[in-house]
Amino acid sequence: MAEPQRIVILGGGIGGVVAARRIRSLVPGDSRVILVDRQALQSFPPSYTWVMTGERSPASITRDLRRLRRKGIEFVEGAVEAIDVEARTIAAGGAEIGYDYLVVALGAELAPDAVPGLAGEAFSYYRADDAERLHAELERFSGGRVAVLIPSLPYKCPAAPYEGAMLLDSLFRKRGIRGRVEISLSTPEPQPLPVAGPALGSAVVSMLEGKEIAYHPQRKTAAVDAATHEIVFEDGTREGYDLLIAVPPHQPPAVVRASPLAGPSGWAPVDARTLATASPRVYAIGDVTAIPLFDDKMLPKAGVFAHAEADVVAHNIAAEIRGRDERRSFDGHGYCFLEVGDGRAGSANGDFYASPRQVKMQDPTRLRRLGKKLFERWWLHRWY
Repeated sequence: MAEPQRIVILGGGIGGVVAARRIRSLVPGDSRVILVDRQALQSFPPSYTWVMTGERSPASITRDLRRLRRKGIEFVEGAVEAIDVEARTIAAGGAEIGYDYLVVALGAELAPDAVPGLAGEAFSYYRADDAERLHAELERFSGGRVAVLIPSLPYKCPAAPYEGAMLLDSLFRKRGIRGRVEISLSTPEPQPLPVAGPALGSAVVSMLEGKEIAYHPQRKTAAVDAATHEIVFEDGTREGYDLLIAVPPHQPPAVVRASPLAGPSGWAPVDARTLATASPRVYAIGDVTAIPLFDDKMLPKAGVFAHAEADVVAHNIAAEIRGRDERRSFDGHGYCFLEVGDGRAGSANGDFYASPRQVKMQDPTRLRRLGKKLFERWWLHRWY
């Protein structure tokens, strides 16, 4: 009889939770499924823009990973300090944990200090508590220049800055102060959501223009001058602001960068179909990965991909443990909602692995926004 297996999942975000739940449901009962994260309380990132606008509180979109113990999943609360693929161990919270299979779902670290002057000057909605602070600032805001800034690439949820700008437009209109507010969006990208193709990017630009949001592509940020309230771009130009809202620079987790799993960029290269790393029985999913596409662009960092990748990895680990030949592969399909304000949302979906890429935009409607709300409710109920 085969020895009971120990499957360790690092990271309790979308990908990690789905992987843990799926693996637990598929592997033999004597196998141990261990989920490790530095904090037990986890929020649902797709809802952060709603915290910004006041439609949600952080508590309403936060769940406790310790609840998964009722599902037969062990939870270890502690920061991951080291990954040893030779010894098949990880260090977390001062303890060493051995594994037979490892799933790395540690996401991306936010690094606002990577841009001089950005930390402490810019608001953000890339964490629930940051979105709550921004909401409080928006309640006090009565007019002026609002700059939405994407200072560097890559960043997760590529639609989020564009959603945020359009939701701000809607919020200011509801408050009757839109005429006193200028909104701009600056990015180093050549167009919105460039991986989705020019047609979709052009559609988003048209939406921004229709809402009188100034769009500035191919602007690379050099620094933020807090003394003068200006963004300094690499070409020497400056843009003033009264309220700065920025996507914090993203970087690979330090523990991954220090491990053999890191590629030249620091992110973890994986097989595009199986999510296997170069280390035996080690997989990586979600934002921590680097998956190149046919045109040298990278697969976007988004929860929808982490979820689908977790399904594939869970199935294949379970099949190997049970001695079955059936294997699944990740097909590159994904989608995302794009809120445009006024109670409407569009959606983009398609095959990101296709050559040429096949991603289509569906027009914003109130029904699609309802779909986003129902998806949030389903996800928070289903996986916890």
